[in-house]
Amino acid sequence: MQNSESGTLKVLLRLVPFAKKAIPRLILGMFAGIAAHMFALAIPQLLQDLVNSLVSGGLDALLPAVGLILFLGVLEALFVLLRRWLVLTPGTYVEADMRNKLYEKLQDLPVAFHDRWPSGQLLSRAVSDLHLIRRWLSFGLVLFTANLITIIVGLAILFTFNFWLGLIFFVATIPIWIAGFLFEGKYKLIARLSQDQSGDLATRVEEAVHGVRVLKSFGRGAFAAHQFSNQASDLQSTEIRKAKAVANIWLYLILIPELAVGLSMLAGVWLVAQGDVSVGTLVAFFATVMVLRWPTESLGFLLSFTLEAKTATERFFEVMDEVNPIVDPENPKQVADPKGLLEFHDVHFRYPDASEDSKALISGVDLRIEPGESVALIGLTGCGKTTLTELTTRLYEVTSGSITIDGLDIREMSRGELRSHIAMAFEDATLFSSSVRDNVLLGNPNATEEDLKQALEIAQAQFVYELPDGLDTTIGEEGLSLSGGQRQRLALARAVAANPRILVLDDPLSALDVDTEAMVEDALRHVLKETTALIVAHRPSTVMLADKVALMEDGKITAFGTHQELIRSSEHYRYVITSLDEEQKEREVNI
Repeated sequence: MQNSESGTLKVLLRLVPFAKKAIPRLILGMFAGIAAHMFALAIPQLLQDLVNSLVSGGLDALLPAVGLILFLGVLEALFVLLRRWLVLTPGTYVEADMRNKLYEKLQDLPVAFHDRWPSGQLLSRAVSDLHLIRRWLSFGLVLFTANLITIIVGLAILFTFNFWLGLIFFVATIPIWIAGFLFEGKYKLIARLSQDQSGDLATRVEEAVHGVRVLKSFGRGAFAAHQFSNQASDLQSTEIRKAKAVANIWLYLILIPELAVGLSMLAGVWLVAQGDVSVGTLVAFFATVMVLRWPTESLGFLLSFTLEAKTATERFFEVMDEVNPIVDPENPKQVADPKGLLEFHDVHFRYPDASEDSKALISGVDLRIEPGESVALIGLTGCGKTTLTELTTRLYEVTSGSITIDGLDIREMSRGELRSHIAMAFEDATLFSSSVRDNVLLGNPNATEEDLKQALEIAQAQFVYELPDGLDTTIGEEGLSLSGGQRQRLALARAVAANPRILVLDDPLSALDVDTEAMVEDALRHVLKETTALIVAHRPSTVMLADKVALMEDGKITAFGTHQELIRSSEHYRYVITSLDEEQKEREVNI
């Protein structure tokens, strides 16, 4: 997350590829807005002749002039309506397209990116920032362009009435442009800070909602509210600074034109008294100034709006410009007849944001799991077990070495192809706000009802049939309406239903009671006869489920064999398995 110093125009021009289809209507909207202002500027021209005619005693031109002025007024109103109609819809399509592209990008970016970015920051970019960009494209850009051109044309018209009056008015308004330049430098920093703080506040709300059970159980609701209040106060202070900055520019935009009008009026009256300017010309001059009043006063709002759109655009492209190091190869290969041979060849890994001199989390892992073979991966906490399993589906990329399936490097496959061969079940089971059926069939939406039923039976998840709508029951956000064990069983059913050649399980039974765990393990034995499995184990019973055991220590596989072989040959294995046994006994007592 960086604060870009690129120019406003350069940043906003990056929206052109997304706004390409909307540009024609936006341009027509600008022309409609300009035309409306031009009709308004034409009215003083008629007033000049009308007033001069009335001063000289001629009334014949009164009715035609009034009728023409009324006609111009109606045309102005119609073109304002046309402008609104032209620009109202296109921006919504641009917003929707940008939001879809952002979501696709977020889905494509690796897990390492999501480890760094708070979810509230991403949410604020996907919602509030894109909403702001849409409003700016539809109204801010169109009005800013139309009003700026109107001011330029209007100033030129003032010079045609009388050069000296026009010069006095123009010179008197120069401070407006200076104030606008100074305002841009100050406001863009405040606007960026405000939008970043809004993202942080969204993160705070999301964390509090997801962690509401923890906060309530520890009686820390007031503490969380205090933290939220502090962040909200910081945002409030920033918004007040924004409001003050806008108020200051409005002061200049209102006061300076009034002073310019006063000076012009003094000069105009003197010129009329000298006979150098007619009364009609003076009336037309100030009527034109009044027409320019709204476009001039709106510059403050439109300038602040444009700067906010700039920061919103920068924040959007901070995500879109992220380089994804985990991509599909140009010419992806496929495993013709997948058997399920999974091999790790001298695999090293350190997290992307870790320093180069830091110790690697995975340090030269070599492991071969034969087709249909199940291997339990055990070790002390922090030795790298979970990280090793995440490398198999390229959630993270190996730093060096390789992982192969049936002899083919997984980096030579497309990610879709790779993940069609491997299914994962995590200890922290994540479910989505959808039906039970959709959650279980997430990895294999074309599965049959029989496949679904079998997956639920293997995971001992038949409780779903007792839910209000059975398989069609909508699970609440993250499945928090279910118990931890129920969520784990559904996550396991999801992995089984994918019908993979390789099953990677990261301690998927940790939240189950002893009896349910035994039934799940018994059912899994039948599945694992034909499926290659890598199972992170934190219980002796899970270790017994596997054909062989890989002992991991300080990022390396230090022993490999059957449980009986390692019990005899490895002192560290005996220590680890004893620790696991003690943990399970303690857990059984608590149950």
